[in-house]
Amino acid sequence: MLNKLLAQLADGQFHSGEELGEKLGVSRAAVWKQLKKLDELDIPYSSVKGKGYRLHDAIELLDDESVRGHINQRLDILDILLDVDSTNSYLFNKASDHMGKRYAVLAEKQAAGRGRRGRQWVSPFGKNIYLSLLASFSGGIAALEGLSLVTAVAVEKALVKLGIDGIGLKWPNDIYADGKKLAGILLEVTGEYNSHCQVVIGIGLNLALSDEDAADIGQPWAALKQIRPELSRNQVAGVLINELLVALDEFQKQGFAAYQEYWSKRDIYQGKEVRIISPGNEKSGVVKGVNRKGELLLHTDKGMEVITAGEISVRPVE
Repeated sequence: MLNKLLAQLADGQFHSGEELGEKLGVSRAAVWKQLKKLDELDIPYSSVKGKGYRLHDAIELLDDESVRGHINQRLDILDILLDVDSTNSYLFNKASDHMGKRYAVLAEKQAAGRGRRGRQWVSPFGKNIYLSLLASFSGGIAALEGLSLVTAVAVEKALVKLGIDGIGLKWPNDIYADGKKLAGILLEVTGEYNSHCQVVIGIGLNLALSDEDAADIGQPWAALKQIRPELSRNQVAGVLINELLVALDEFQKQGFAAYQEYWSKRDIYQGKEVRIISPGNEKSGVVKGVNRKGELLLHTDKGMEVITAGEISVRPVE
């Protein structure tokens, strides 16, 4: 019933308790009980005597049919959740029961969304894209080299199809717009080191963050609706899933090598001096692209060095 209530309130306009009760086929007391659940989900709404109830912001709820309308690749399962701790955790716990399946999960809200290096991913209700996709690989962990970069390329290609220009990529797997972070990626692997394994590919994409939502984000950020306010959230989700499925097919056939040049041309730090910061260590050098494994090539005072992804941060030299 909560989904139906949210669908009535999604326009951001006032609706009386009587009106809501009639449309939902329940009593006003039952409506009130459902409204209290909005508090639990941290969905801001107002109650004004004589007017009724309204959400502070109009939202576009995710819809299975609308999302699938933009997908023409094989997708075995699509779950759309109202609330979850983390879409990655949700799929990771289901992975062993779905070997070989392509299983996508979207959520309206994450209570404990995660980014790289254990950072929180800000995930307010009904505003952004919180997506995870489960995929299976037969070649073990070695078959996954460069997958995080390919995922970033898939996000960039989806945004181009949505009419968004000027998107840049940041090694190892961030997406930037106008020098600000627009999306991030988190990959988690389960299974055998040298045999069958599964990967949960998590993508967080900012669509309509407010300054209040973003108060806990510790770096410059961007949101798609700052660039194209008319974008449909369901369209963005569907196009993103479709491009990710296309990229997975190509990656499983050709590996990262097919994407090596494409990545380097869109790397926001290509040819620029950066700092590579890791626990207890820091080095500087000029970015010279990536190798066939997706590792960063950095020209330092010692010559060309290869940087592998891990607990590191890449920052520009200012």
